[in-house]
Amino acid sequence: MVAKKSRIVIIGAGMAGVTAANKLFTATGSKDLFELCVVEGGSRIGGRINTSEFGGDRIEMGATWIHGIGGSPVHKIAQEIHALESEQPWECMDGSSDEPKTIAECGFELNPTLVDPISSLFKNLMDYAQGKKVFDESTETESNGDVEYGKLGDKASEVCTSNGGLGKLSVGSFLRQGLEAYWVSKKNQDEELKLNGYGNWSRRLLEEAIFAMHESTQRTYTSAGDLLTLDYSAESEYRMFPGEEITIAKGYLSIVQSLASVLPPGLIQLGRKVTKIEWQQPETHINNGYDDTRPVKLHFSDGSVMLADHVIVTVSLGVLKASIQQDSGMFNPPLPSFKTEAISRLGFGVVNKLFLQLSSTHATKGQDFSKFPFLQMVFHRADSEFRHKKIPWWMRKTASLCPLYHNSSVLLSWFAGKEALELESLKDEEIINGVSATVSSFLSKPQKKEKENCHSHELCNGNVNSQENSEVKIAKVLKSQWGNDPLFLGSYSYVAVGSSGEDLDTMAEPLPKLNSCGDEPATSPPLQILFAGEATHRTHYSTTHGAYFSGLREANRLLQHYHHLGV
Repeated sequence: MVAKKSRIVIIGAGMAGVTAANKLFTATGSKDLFELCVVEGGSRIGGRINTSEFGGDRIEMGATWIHGIGGSPVHKIAQEIHALESEQPWECMDGSSDEPKTIAECGFELNPTLVDPISSLFKNLMDYAQGKKVFDESTETESNGDVEYGKLGDKASEVCTSNGGLGKLSVGSFLRQGLEAYWVSKKNQDEELKLNGYGNWSRRLLEEAIFAMHESTQRTYTSAGDLLTLDYSAESEYRMFPGEEITIAKGYLSIVQSLASVLPPGLIQLGRKVTKIEWQQPETHINNGYDDTRPVKLHFSDGSVMLADHVIVTVSLGVLKASIQQDSGMFNPPLPSFKTEAISRLGFGVVNKLFLQLSSTHATKGQDFSKFPFLQMVFHRADSEFRHKKIPWWMRKTASLCPLYHNSSVLLSWFAGKEALELESLKDEEIINGVSATVSSFLSKPQKKEKENCHSHELCNGNVNSQENSEVKIAKVLKSQWGNDPLFLGSYSYVAVGSSGEDLDTMAEPLPKLNSCGDEPATSPPLQILFAGEATHRTHYSTTHGAYFSGLREANRLLQHYHHLGV
């Protein structure tokens, strides 16, 4: 009699799920050990990786960057499959070849002598928070400027800690204390310097607005809609690979497709949405009514069921949050408290991208696409009486608007938090009108009276933005909608205040929970539910390579399990 093979089912065909399937399928002797199946609720593979096209350019609706090429498995695969070159233009293919043009609301182009110190301050504070720089006053091994910023970081951390304790410290409060410390250090330098007639911009208001612009960018990096919810202590645990950050010429999806290419047809089943996962806790060990030798039963939206010995769950943290908040019964019995508490504490935010196709008439009127700058936008505060009333609130935390590459007819902007969710609800016409009003404010010349009152050559370039024709005609738009997509319910994870790196480790723990000796309880079948995905990696959460590593981890966990059994 031939022994029945174990069955492994992977839920989700994103980076984590496909990586796990690739590892399990290609492992020596695996075909004799177990059956393998990937079930995907959507109509495509890739998950939060979704390469598309817009305006003749290859774009990324989701994951975009290889975050450091030194040691990145994603970069290695991209090299192996020759995905880093393409004849078709692609998103950010020339990096940031154009120098950014920083313009304050109402059209005042800012001199680097004002912008650069605040940009350096922000960068150094983030480096400090992430543990990238350690400052030694006795040796002052960093440059004098960096030592100064390091002292500001020390001061900011000290103030924040005294106000609430390190365990409650957020990145947002740390950054703002750093800015306050910077202002104190510059107290007697140009304190009252103002830009007379420049929309009531004072030096301090401009510095705060430039700082806020960088905070807005950081929101999209982390997916934390409010940096006051981003945990400070965990920030130093996050790890990045060294080297430049690049995009993938043939598209990020080519990486997932390469991993999936070794799998036989039919192994990945699309349109198979799981609605319930029944499993057996050690103390219950209830017969699921179908096959006591396979402890997990999956229910699908079409009413069908599938039995499994092991299930690797790779759904997003957003889906897991919804499953416990709405008491959806996705897991039966419900997930144990140690797992649900970690799911609840961790952060999961929304980041969306907006692509805008410039009208071809824009170029035929003597203004070619290369004239649109890499625009960094410095906004008045949302409650300022001087703000441009026609700029919608959902644009005010958008840090930049820039062509995909030099001379591209497609512009790109990033949104996070409540602004990203609002973007999803807007009609195309509303988006076009809102963006057009914003661009008009930034690329138009101010009123003549304001121009005549400009006296400061230190803060401005001595004149206002020189764009003659600020009218930008947008033909069409394309936006991502990760927040309301029921298969994702957001973009990626972050460590929220009140959470910790330990919660990320808890996310990775299989069920039933290992006992203190690292063994499965003898009364329950082992490794019934395993968890993978970016939100299960302690140091590379929120990234595609974190998802990749987690898929390998769970595949290896199962391979080692069968190796130890001597099968």
